Amino acid sequence: MSHIVTIETQVRDPAAIVAACRRLGLMPLQHGEHRLYASKATGLGVQLPGWRYPVVCDTTNGKLAYDNFNGHWGAQHELNRFMQVYAVEKSYRSQCASRNDPAGINHRVFAARNRFN
Repeated sequence: MSHIVTIETQVRDPAAIVAACRRLGLMPLQHGEHRLYASKATGLGVQLPGWRYPVVCDTTNGKLAYDNFNGHWGAQHELNRFMQVYAVEKSYRSQCASRNDPAGINHRVFAARNRFN
């Protein structure tokens, strides 16, 4: 019997967004209103490589707003990579905080985090 697991990542931590951007060599945009193709979105913007419009992270509800026109204006794998690195950074920060380890000495999480270098 097989089991299906669904993981939904909510992007709520601005520090983890900035850390993910740093790890991927991206410059996060300012928090504010960002233009997408036919609309605008408010949040912390991230300009992914090759994307025409930014991904906008609404940290109040954890949702992303973006328009990559089904891959024509930006490769989906770039968003997937950002989300994966964000999840690692968020886990790393949560583990350090829960273990009262602000310097990040937790070696298991540190090892997973360094796979993205």
